[in-house]
Amino acid sequence: MEKWMVMAKRADFIEIGKKFGIDKVTARIIRNRDVIGDNDINMYINGGIDDLYDPKLLKDSDKLIDILTEKIKQKKKIRIIGDYDIDGVMSTYILLKALKRAGADVSCMIPDRIKDGYGLNVELINKAYDDKIDTIITCDNGIAAIDEIAHAKELGMTMLVTDHHAVPYNEENGERIYIKSRADAIVNPHQADCDYPYKELCGAAVAWKVVILLYERLGISNEEAFEFIENAAFATVGDVMPLTGENRIIVKEGLKRIHHTKNIGMKALILQCGLEPENVESYHFGFVLGPCINATGRLDTARRALKLLCSGSEGEAALIASGLVALNDERKEMTRQGFELAISTIEENGYSDDKVLVVYLPDVHESIAGIIAGRIREKYNRPVFVLTKGEDGVKGSGRSIECYSMYEKMCECKDLFSKFGGHPMAAGLSLPEENVEEFRIRMNDNSGLSDEDLVRKIMIDVPMPVDYVTMELINEFSILEPYGKDNSKPVFADRNLSVSRMWILGKNRNVLKLSLKSSQDLVYQAIYFGDVEAFIKYMQENYGESMVRNAFEGKTNNIVLSIVYSPKINIFRETASLQFEILYYK
Repeated sequence: MEKWMVMAKRADFIEIGKKFGIDKVTARIIRNRDVIGDNDINMYINGGIDDLYDPKLLKDSDKLIDILTEKIKQKKKIRIIGDYDIDGVMSTYILLKALKRAGADVSCMIPDRIKDGYGLNVELINKAYDDKIDTIITCDNGIAAIDEIAHAKELGMTMLVTDHHAVPYNEENGERIYIKSRADAIVNPHQADCDYPYKELCGAAVAWKVVILLYERLGISNEEAFEFIENAAFATVGDVMPLTGENRIIVKEGLKRIHHTKNIGMKALILQCGLEPENVESYHFGFVLGPCINATGRLDTARRALKLLCSGSEGEAALIASGLVALNDERKEMTRQGFELAISTIEENGYSDDKVLVVYLPDVHESIAGIIAGRIREKYNRPVFVLTKGEDGVKGSGRSIECYSMYEKMCECKDLFSKFGGHPMAAGLSLPEENVEEFRIRMNDNSGLSDEDLVRKIMIDVPMPVDYVTMELINEFSILEPYGKDNSKPVFADRNLSVSRMWILGKNRNVLKLSLKSSQDLVYQAIYFGDVEAFIKYMQENYGESMVRNAFEGKTNNIVLSIVYSPKINIFRETASLQFEILYYK
């Protein structure tokens, strides 16, 4: 079972509420997101374009722009090498469009997930050399390509890196020694000596910052540079970056642009997904539109997604977009089958007691390993690696939990890998098949995780009676958006709610509607989208079948619930009413 915990972060919420004209509950939620002090609260609520940090603060940004502008002036051949996920596609698009606008002789290459793997490799560099490429600029990759960049330098090429991944290091006597790259310029806020104030930019945001400086140097309007903020916003959410600080502003402002997007391909994808541009929210980036971009890199080639963004024809864009949606539907079915296989593998092999799950699924398509890992993590609440059989050994993806830095733990057994990289929360790797079991053993022996770490914690913003909730308060919560990693939608809890009636809804009988009576004898409508059968079984075990039957018939019963909920405004036949979505129950 999960553990319900109330956030107990302290501040003078009444005073904050008065100062910023918000309810004390809203003030408490903002404090729960670790936003402290008048300046930061004001930035959180009102932050806009003018509050973005100066790209010149990025280490090597001036050097990279010096080199890039000179190469453009000399008409040298430039090649962008990106990545096959949302962030890689968006950052490749930003650089490609911007460099063409700057008059560069530019081409691009997005690696093939199966054939090339992640990021730079020797074959891509040799191909660039054969194509008489003078300069390679990376986006969303390159920081860990130490040997590959050294090879390119030996061939006489100029190497420019824009990236946001962790800088590789060796540990000697407990001290990190960062590995030196031979790249001519590296723009990555994670470099130890980079003074950029905000470190959590995605690859597309880093590429966009470079473009701002490039346009400034070439006298191209700032307004043109800011057209790319919608792509940076899309990638920020799609790459699951924290929606804190500057990222919140990028996503907030990017959504405004998306609502009136000039990009024909982006608009086509939105429409093919059954949305209208003006209704797109951060949720759609992460769970509706983004997966369609990712599906191309998983099952086909991410160049299709790039072609969509570069499309100049509505007809062509609609055709490509519909293909992306169909591909994503195929990916969903493959993921469902792979997830079911993973669960049976875990249970049959007794892995469910492991603190770090390492699941080898040789026949699963390697491109969906990360999605399956994420689903397994949600089920078991522990770090997960899903490994599949590739053409050159075993490949895998990992997804972590907050208290476990996946990349750091992988560094402790890097001798097992032929290649690896990533973040604290996600990673990718390649290793010989004979190392799979040793990898599982060592990751568990050195996990550092306690049993308490693996108990799912449900963090409640405020224990708030449903009677306190008003439509005005729910509307005020819009200042907390956009929601995402580290800025989750607020959740509340109330206890001793009596069940007046229950209904099962939906053609698949997968929605439960409830009428709940509060401590003040007011009746509210609630809805539950989880496992309805498990909910009913839980009620029967605690209150008996007859009481549950009475609840379904609207008769007297003794069922009382405590709930974790999210309040909503439900509009039915043009009438608005309060509705409470039940997230967890006891």
